[in-house]
Amino acid sequence: MSTSPAVKRLFLWSGPRNISTALMYSFSQRADAAVEDEPLYAHYLSRSLASPYHPGAATILEKMENDGQKVVQHMLSKSGKPLLFFKNMTHHLIDLDWSFMGQGMNILLTREPKAMLLSFSKIIEKPVMEDIGYAMQWRLLQYLKTNEFPFVVLEAKKFLQDPEGQLRKLCKTCGIDFDPNMMHWKAGPIPEDGVWANYWYASVHKSTGFQPYTEKSEPFPEHLRGLLSECEPIYRKLQVFSL
Repeated sequence: MSTSPAVKRLFLWSGPRNISTALMYSFSQRADAAVEDEPLYAHYLSRSLASPYHPGAATILEKMENDGQKVVQHMLSKSGKPLLFFKNMTHHLIDLDWSFMGQGMNILLTREPKAMLLSFSKIIEKPVMEDIGYAMQWRLLQYLKTNEFPFVVLEAKKFLQDPEGQLRKLCKTCGIDFDPNMMHWKAGPIPEDGVWANYWYASVHKSTGFQPYTEKSEPFPEHLRGLLSECEPIYRKLQVFSL
């Protein structure tokens, strides 16, 4: 598998309804960086049971590469800018050889599951663990530790309470300089948005930077209590490793 050694690669492995898109927008403001939005999405849809209920699935499968191994080869061979940021969802990592992760810095992004599930259920009403990635994130963290691959964990609430401080720590951990341009962007979409942006990115398109953290006051859906109880202990284990 060919790689471009002069390029630094950042692989973001996030759960859904997190701040992953805002992070992608943040990195897109760097003159030295190029970003890609969920290149493994079609691979995931083609190999899971999620296609019938993911909005825009048919378009994603039509317009994106369905072969995850070819996507991995693309991520490892892409060049053009010295810094490449690949926004990915952890649950997209099915039926793949994970050894490519040793070719870059892996950023695991997690969020308190009660708030995440409340947000996610507004688009996909009845998610299961395979949709939201907590179990896969813990499995991924253990894999990265065992293989001594570089990784860092970000926690969304902690990040939004101090975005500049967290970005500075992240950049230092990744071996890159902090760029103040990462703190702000113009409202609206960016060219790198995935074809699913109209379904998921409304709040980011209205934003011009990281939004202040606010507690959710809406009632939690009763039908998700069981899934919440599965997610919470995994989240607490992930949280221990966060910046």
